[in-house]
Amino acid sequence: MDNLYIGSAVSSMSTVIGAIPVMFLRNLSHRGKDILLAYTAGIMVAASTYGLIPSALKLSNLFVLSFGILLGTAVLTLLEKFLPHTDLRHATPSLPTKALLFLIAITLHNLPEGLSVGISYASGDQDLGPLVSFAIGLQNIPEGFLIALFLISQHIGRLKTFIYTAITGLFEFNSTIIGLQFAGNFTRVVPYGLAFAAGAMLFVVYKELIPESHGDGNERSATFSFIIGLLTMIGLTHWLR
Repeated sequence: MDNLYIGSAVSSMSTVIGAIPVMFLRNLSHRGKDILLAYTAGIMVAASTYGLIPSALKLSNLFVLSFGILLGTAVLTLLEKFLPHTDLRHATPSLPTKALLFLIAITLHNLPEGLSVGISYASGDQDLGPLVSFAIGLQNIPEGFLIALFLISQHIGRLKTFIYTAITGLFEFNSTIIGLQFAGNFTRVVPYGLAFAAGAMLFVVYKELIPESHGDGNERSATFSFIIGLLTMIGLTHWLR
């Protein structure tokens, strides 16, 4: 049981490991910010279309997938509409809307991952839990790097960036414990969660990240960065399977 909790914690908090190098970055240019935004967008599109969506289809059907994606899109639309919009050019104690939507989408993406780890440990297969936990942990390292990069590019302080990144991992750990305790009840919910997360991430990419990365004359470099991000995540996902 101790190994179970240790494995789950290491997998979930690998996002923090990925965030550490970003804490040492200085003087990020506007062009660099646009390139990183586009790279993040490519990662998120690949995570949705190459990871979350096929997994949801494998566990359910087209109706569940469509319902989950549309629900995720609708929820993020409502959040974007009602969240207070802050101006990044002025000092403000509140979190900018783009950053908050991004964190929500990543957290929603982490929840079904955590449930999957918990359900895998509860399945009775001694090898399945550690394998799934290890694979998701490896994926979380570059994910933590990208979360921190995006928040830094949105002028979030380094300490806050580190804390917010850690919180996304904490949500995944909590969902792992829930998946472990209620594996039988949550098995049917996982495909809805995967599709919901895909819809939320695609909304953030198309509504926020791509327009932001193309707004200051860096369209060509941002486009190449998007494609490289897409291929990076596809390659990582393919390698872990």
